[in-house]
Amino acid sequence: MAARLLPTNISQIGDELAVAWNDGTETFLGLELLRRNCPCAMCGGEPDVLGHIQRPVVTYTPLSFELRGWQLVGGYAIQPGWADGHSTGLYSFPHLRKIAEAATAP
Repeated sequence: MAARLLPTNISQIGDELAVAWNDGTETFLGLELLRRNCPCAMCGGEPDVLGHIQRPVVTYTPLSFELRGWQLVGGYAIQPGWADGHSTGLYSFPHLRKIAEAATAP
């Protein structure tokens, strides 16, 4: 059975969120990339009764990409708090890893 993916350290370094993982790898996520991939319903949309995702139009300001902090949620996610007041996104650990891998794919 594969080990559960967990961060061993999370730190903000300049305009990136650095994550060290329990599998020995590290990922670096630009804060703008992180915010633009917010999984909350307000940012990413939510399905209607037929399963079609209704994606909202999201407007960003420079404060949207300024990370004020984050907290761990249970043993499965982080919840960033942004300078524009947005803080409803729960980024599961696999979602964080997927964002980072997509950003570095050729």
